[in-house]
Amino acid sequence: MRGGRRPGRAVAALAVAVAVLTASACGSSPVQDDPADDPGGTAAPGGQPLALVYRGPAACEGCPEAARELLERDGFAVRYVGPQERLHFGAGALAGVALYVQPGGTNGQEVSTAWGLLRREPGFSPELVRDYVHGGGHYLGLCMGGYLAGDPGYDLLPGDSGQYIRSQGATVTDEQDHLVDVSWRGRPQRMYFQDGPYFDVDGPGVDVLARYSNNRAAAVVASYGTGRVAVSGPHPEAPADWYRDYHLPDESRTDLGLGDDLLHALMSTPPPGS
Repeated sequence: MRGGRRPGRAVAALAVAVAVLTASACGSSPVQDDPADDPGGTAAPGGQPLALVYRGPAACEGCPEAARELLERDGFAVRYVGPQERLHFGAGALAGVALYVQPGGTNGQEVSTAWGLLRREPGFSPELVRDYVHGGGHYLGLCMGGYLAGDPGYDLLPGDSGQYIRSQGATVTDEQDHLVDVSWRGRPQRMYFQDGPYFDVDGPGVDVLARYSNNRAAAVVASYGTGRVAVSGPHPEAPADWYRDYHLPDESRTDLGLGDDLLHALMSTPPPGS
């Protein structure tokens, strides 16, 4: 299993009752965009930078929405792209987009499965995102999105992603939801984690923002062509209810601050108040 999160225990009975409808994809019945969203999909109001967030069967329930909350906190206008959204993959889908986001994936879903689901979507091709980033765009990969920045996936990293819970010295060794200890810019932090990746990367333009306690890279910003890529194994976008669902100490305020830092490092802008 790679990336994502399960429904909380409070809704476990409901999840069982509707399992036959949702087993193939947590994102199969996404919430519709806000009425104020642009029907054409890519025009951002008020001069805000536009972020495009994937929402579909390769993403977990709630993960695109959590990413959206983080992005809107940082001043982005957000649109969803996916098979049941107003905006689909295809030529021009990323035109005028400042940031493309690949969120967490469905619990129990292998990287190869998520990648296969993406590749079967009408209009999708890896080159759409790869060429967009290479030409100066930005990619943010969270948990499953971090795995998919490697291979199999978009192959945007100067190296690859790997499964942290299987790495030597990992402090989390199962696929359940946990807090994981990381060192973020040299400071100890605890972050929401559910079978996220580490990153084996090296080369010019690589900035490791966070490391797990076994020294594997947990959050990285790297160059790809004239664009930039940011990836995180833990979930810096995790809202308070994710912690509540799994009876974990709530680190959401800290996580969102780390998410802000990751975004600003990716976009090469200083955080507010710095």
